[in-house]
Amino acid sequence: MLKKIALSIVGVLAVLIVWQWELVSYGLMQARGQLRILWNTEPVTEVLADPAYPDSLKRKIELIQEIKRFAIDSLGLDKSGSYESFYDQQGKPILWVITAAEPYQLVGKQWNFPIIGTFSYKGFFEKDWADTTVAELKRAGLDTRMNEVSAWSTLGFLNDPILSSFLDRPEGSLAELIIHELTHGTLFVKNNLEYNENLADFVGEYGAQRFLTQKYGKTSVPYQNYMSTKAFYDRHDDHILRGTRTLDSLYRTFKPATPVVVKDSLKWNMIRQIVESADTIRNEQSQSLVRSIKKRRLSKLNLPNNAYFIGYLTYRKQQNRFREEFDTKFGRNFKRYLTYLKQTYPSL
Repeated sequence: MLKKIALSIVGVLAVLIVWQWELVSYGLMQARGQLRILWNTEPVTEVLADPAYPDSLKRKIELIQEIKRFAIDSLGLDKSGSYESFYDQQGKPILWVITAAEPYQLVGKQWNFPIIGTFSYKGFFEKDWADTTVAELKRAGLDTRMNEVSAWSTLGFLNDPILSSFLDRPEGSLAELIIHELTHGTLFVKNNLEYNENLADFVGEYGAQRFLTQKYGKTSVPYQNYMSTKAFYDRHDDHILRGTRTLDSLYRTFKPATPVVVKDSLKWNMIRQIVESADTIRNEQSQSLVRSIKKRRLSKLNLPNNAYFIGYLTYRKQQNRFREEFDTKFGRNFKRYLTYLKQTYPSL
């Protein structure tokens, strides 16, 4: 009897693997990548005690630990075992993320994963696999975008390490990054990626400002540099989101009979206008930022497509919602606001 049950279970598993082979193979690839990283991490305590590591690196690691304590003690984020180990990337990229969208609609491709739900992007630890996936998506007629990712969260399922790429960031950017990822481990709503990423962005930015104020003061260089850069990117976000709405309005004028050549001409002219008109948001402090952004995006090969705009909506569309709710309904009491969010939106 037990033998029959065992054979039945094996048979069912075999059918599931064949039926969902793409998902299974992807999961195995991701598991290999994650385990490779975890296997090659060093405990932070050992890194800090090792004379082979420079003091500048150790100071950044100590700063990350301080940011983490602040996020838990002062913001009320969940306790976490993350950022207690260190992984040296040796200057190499570690993860690539793909986004895809319809060519004449701001509709992103969705990928479904067990437990964590639906995502509008897909990550790869292996560049060759990411390239193959991009090629397949392009053959299907979709706009695509692939970019390297400097950090990610395993949503509390694993203890995420400090990556060596973190250490190149200035204090404010580093605080925002760590608090963003710890927010994912505190509250992550299944099948609502836009909500999750917008919330983590909001908490990361708010938390970074509070951390810098507490540690350095509002007149300090780290605080002033962070706020100046943030002010530029807030204006840039508003500009891109306005452009996204304009682009969406254009696509809604397209008819089934509209020739593809006409659609393409109108689409790319509109996108180029959005990028070129970024000049309107610059000031003396942000001229170099504008130039670097435009240099990347005005290249014929790098002109942003719908996948880029979908990515922007995923991370930035709901920022004003969180800010207004936090200010007006909760009097800027963050712990009370976080308690409300956790009670209202059940997490994984």
